[in-house]
Amino acid sequence: MDRFFKLKQHGTTVRIEIMAGLTTFMTMAYILAVNPNTLNAFGRTGMDWYAVFLATALAAGIFTVAMGLFVNFPVALAPGMGLNAYFASVILASAATGQPFTWQMGLTAVFVSGLIFILLTITQIRQMLVDAVPDGLKHAITVGIGLFIAIIGLKNSGLLTVGIESLNVIPKGTFTDVLFFETVFHMGSLQNPGVQIAIIGLVLISVLMVLKVRGAILFGILGTTLIAACMGEVNWGALNNNQTPWLPHFDKLQFMSFDWNGIMHTGIISVIATFTFVELFDTFGTLVGTANRAGIKTNTEEGKKQIGKAMLVDAIGVSGGAMLGTSTTTVYIESAAGVAEGGRTGLTAVTTGVCFLLALFLAPVVALIPGSATAAALIIVGVLMMQSIREIDFQEFVIGIPAFMTIAFMPFTYNIANGISFGIFFYVILATIANLGGKGKYKVHWLMWVLAVLILARYIFIGSQG
Repeated sequence: MDRFFKLKQHGTTVRIEIMAGLTTFMTMAYILAVNPNTLNAFGRTGMDWYAVFLATALAAGIFTVAMGLFVNFPVALAPGMGLNAYFASVILASAATGQPFTWQMGLTAVFVSGLIFILLTITQIRQMLVDAVPDGLKHAITVGIGLFIAIIGLKNSGLLTVGIESLNVIPKGTFTDVLFFETVFHMGSLQNPGVQIAIIGLVLISVLMVLKVRGAILFGILGTTLIAACMGEVNWGALNNNQTPWLPHFDKLQFMSFDWNGIMHTGIISVIATFTFVELFDTFGTLVGTANRAGIKTNTEEGKKQIGKAMLVDAIGVSGGAMLGTSTTTVYIESAAGVAEGGRTGLTAVTTGVCFLLALFLAPVVALIPGSATAAALIIVGVLMMQSIREIDFQEFVIGIPAFMTIAFMPFTYNIANGISFGIFFYVILATIANLGGKGKYKVHWLMWVLAVLILARYIFIGSQG
């Protein structure tokens, strides 16, 4: 153990590493319930809940162990929050277009994007993004995704409803009556048991977080489920249901469920480009943030080498997760909880990964958790991601305006890629003009110019959908 993970060199012990790994698992185990509920979307996407649960536990277990063994990095992976919500939203939104985008097509797009990630990592282009994108935009991406996740949680819980209202315009002169429609947000009915459970979950998780309880989100979800059970809102049949067996039934795994013909007809370039674009910025931002919290200097040669290895495992995890049947698998910022407990090596990650593999035997328990309880967790995750806003200097308009565009466009257009696109485009334009005006202090990496051109081309030739 000491020789393989270099424990003494990192000033740690087996006991510390194992406890750190357990802590990381407790802080991110909520994904076992949240991801199946998000991708299943109450049966609207067509994805099987149990199959997604299996894929979630396997992907988190396998690739977290790989991160520990091959990179010696105390970081865990699992299907990413925000990315899973985006995956589901694309499927649901396509239903209204008359050209449905199925979950099989989505997994195909994620798989190909993972292959692109592997290529970008091997050629060092992905690592360049660490230096190319300014810190202000990196933090803005995190904040925007947090708001996006929060809106998903609010809608799933019923706390937020979206309706269409009509506005009659009084005729003027020879103009006839014109009827306008606008989309408005409303607060959900407090008489709805689902809304009541979500509020209880929000309060319970918030209290546990204020008390600094490790695994507050997980314990909050479990506590909310117990209260929901007392309210008669839990389906106990899941404990004795062939759809959620105690022993893992891997034959139900949606392995390699790709639809190459379907995605070709849907527009493979547009679909894959969108998924790749969203995943690229979300994953690298989380990876760098986690590395910084783990005390790994990303600006040193050794640090860059280790980040490069971690990015390769992360990239393989994207395609591997799609093969197992889940949305993008990526590193988790919750890994910082294990780091705070003293985790410094890959033994922390291996411990976390083993815990996820053991969780394969808990499917019936996870199935008991009501959707409103996991929706509350989504909202709280949004709160955690909002913390990055304090790192953005909005008084520096060259950074503040692009950061605001990034944050605003993600939730309001219901599309993560739109926010990232507008942020990068505005930064390149404003930083270049500021430099020409005599304030040559803003760095505009050549890769940012390439991205700006690609963004412009995307909206001109492909459009804003997808």
